[in-house]
Amino acid sequence: MQTPKPQLSFRQIINMNVGFLGIQYSFGLQQNAINPLYTFLHASPEDLPMLNLAGPLTGLLVQPIIGAMSDKTWHPRWGRRKPYFLIGALLCSICLFIFPFSSSLWMAVGLLWVLDAANNTAMEPYRAFVADKLPDNQQAVGFLSQSFFTGFGITLAAASLWIFKQIMDGVTPSGIPYWVFGSFFVGAICSIGSVLWSVIKTPEIPPSETELAEIRSEKKGFLQPFSDIFVAIKVMPKQMWQLALVYLFQWYALMCYWQYISHSIAQSVWHTSSEKNLKLYEDAAAWTGLVNSFYNVITFLSAFGLVWLAKKYSAKMVHAICLIMAAISLFIIPTIENKYLLFAPMIGFGIAWASIMGVPYIMVANSIPKKRYGVYMGIVNMMIVVPMLIQNITFGSIYKHLLNQNPANAILFAGVLLLLAACATLMMRSKKYTEA
Repeated sequence: MQTPKPQLSFRQIINMNVGFLGIQYSFGLQQNAINPLYTFLHASPEDLPMLNLAGPLTGLLVQPIIGAMSDKTWHPRWGRRKPYFLIGALLCSICLFIFPFSSSLWMAVGLLWVLDAANNTAMEPYRAFVADKLPDNQQAVGFLSQSFFTGFGITLAAASLWIFKQIMDGVTPSGIPYWVFGSFFVGAICSIGSVLWSVIKTPEIPPSETELAEIRSEKKGFLQPFSDIFVAIKVMPKQMWQLALVYLFQWYALMCYWQYISHSIAQSVWHTSSEKNLKLYEDAAAWTGLVNSFYNVITFLSAFGLVWLAKKYSAKMVHAICLIMAAISLFIIPTIENKYLLFAPMIGFGIAWASIMGVPYIMVANSIPKKRYGVYMGIVNMMIVVPMLIQNITFGSIYKHLLNQNPANAILFAGVLLLLAACATLMMRSKKYTEA
C-alpha cells in the first residue's frame, strides 16, 4: 500500500518551485532575444525556423532520457531529481554568460544547442518533482505555481531587454547591441541562484525499502533509458495520446509566434522590416520584449486563479477556453498600429500561457504510475518538442510559398492552429491510474 504524502504549506510549495524562475528566465531569453540576436547577426526571416532546431531536437533527446534516468536515481544526500536540476542550471549559466559574445551566426547557433540541452536537463525533472512531492489534492497548486514562476521568469527576461536598451548604447563588431549583454548576465546569475534555493530548501521524499530495492534491481546501461522510453510509449495511457494531438497544434502555433512576433510588430507599428531598416527593427524587437513581458505579468497574476477554476469546473474546459482567448489575441495583434495598444490582446494571451504551462500536466498527472513520473513527464515534453521540430522543418517553406513572406500572416496562421488545439482539448477524456 502506498504511503500518503504529507500536505505541504503554500510557502513550501513556492520554495520547491523557485528554481523554475531561473530556468524560465533562460527560456524567456530564448523566446525574446535569440531570434532578434540572429537577425543582428544577419540571419534572414525565412531561415529562423531552421536556426531554431536546437530547441525541439535537444528536447526530444534530452528530456525523456533525463526523466528515465531520474526515475532510477537515488542518492541519500542529493536525492532523485535535484542532481539534474543542478547540472542543468550550472551549464545554463555558463552558456548565458558566453552567448552575447557570439562573433558569428554559427557560434550563436552552436551555443543555443548547448543552452537548450542544459535548460531541458534542469526543467524535465521539475515536473516529476511536483508529482513526487505533492498529494493529488495539491498537485494543481504545484503545477500552476510553476506557471507563476514561468510568467515571472519570462517577464524579467523580456523586460530586461527593454530596460537595458534604455541605458546601454553601442554594438559589438559582430553587430550585437551591448544592451543584450545585461539581460544574459542577469540570466546567468538567476539560473544557478534560484535552483540552488530550491535544492537547499526542499528535501525529496526518500523511497521506501521496496522502492529502493526496485531501483537497485533495474537494468542499467547506456541504452537502457531508450528501452524504458520505448516501453513507456508502448503502454502509454490514452489521455496522453489525446494530449499529443492538442500539443501538435498548440506548440506549432507558439513557435510561429515567437519566431515572427517581432517582425510582425515591426511591420504593423514601425512600418518597416529588418531588411529595410535594422535600427528601427531593433526598436521593434526591444518593444516586443516589453510586450511579451506584459503577457507574462498576466501569466503570474492569473496562475493561481486557474487553480480555482480547474477545481470548480474542469482542467479540460479551462484549457480549451484559454486557448480560444490566445487565438483571438493573435488575430488582433497584426491589425494594431499603435504600440501601446499591443498590450491589450496580451491579457488573453498571458492567461492562456499560464494554462499552457500548468493545466495540461494536471490533466494527465493522475493517469500515470508514480514510479514512472520522470519518464512520462519526459514523454509529455517530447509531445512539446516534436511539433516544434515539425514547425522548424516545414514552416520556412510555408512562410515563403503560402504566407507570402508576411509576418502578419504567420501570426494569423498561429491563431488558427490554437483554435484547432482548443477543439482537440475538448475531445479529451480522463481516467485515473490505479496501482495493481
